[in-house]
Amino acid sequence: MATGTRSKSTRTDPKASRAASPLSGRTGVLAAAVVAGAAIGLAANYGRKMVVQGLPGGSGDWADALAAEHRVVLAIFDKIEATADTQASARSHLLTRLKNALGKHALEEENVVYPVLRRANSVHDADALNAEHGYVKTYLYELDNMPRTGPDWLARAREFRAMIEEHMRMEEDEVFPALKAMLDDGQNAKLTQGVHREGMKLA
Repeated sequence: MATGTRSKSTRTDPKASRAASPLSGRTGVLAAAVVAGAAIGLAANYGRKMVVQGLPGGSGDWADALAAEHRVVLAIFDKIEATADTQASARSHLLTRLKNALGKHALEEENVVYPVLRRANSVHDADALNAEHGYVKTYLYELDNMPRTGPDWLARAREFRAMIEEHMRMEEDEVFPALKAMLDDGQNAKLTQGVHREGMKLA
């Protein structure tokens, strides 16, 4: 046996190993798929929010967006008023939709619009509108805790709608146009961004 000879190394070249690996070609594909999947997921989540909220995708200025939400709420009330006393499950579903729509809308106004209204020296209007949101929550609580069947529930819903419509009229016809006129283009644009950003936190 020759003692002076060394056996050939069986170690392979790392570069050759990587080239031969069936996974190496997939790494870039997998990375691209992850990035694409994340982008699709974000887009789908944004679309889901728009569907759940029942609104177009953030078009128009802040006052237009809030007026569009008013119309969505009134459309839900239309469906509620079209229900029969025997349709308890339909009323429950529509009440949930109403709570979601009004909850989102209230956050946009209370967290973004009313503070700007107060800074613009319209404290009385801001406080009056904000106080009415308390009555909105009271109506929602009562409807949620009343039997869905029978005429009393629908009568309460109609009373609620009348209160909401007066609140909307004050905002759309008086308070919001006056606030828009007080703000310059940059301030209105910032308010629009704030309303859309706040709305996207829900749903």
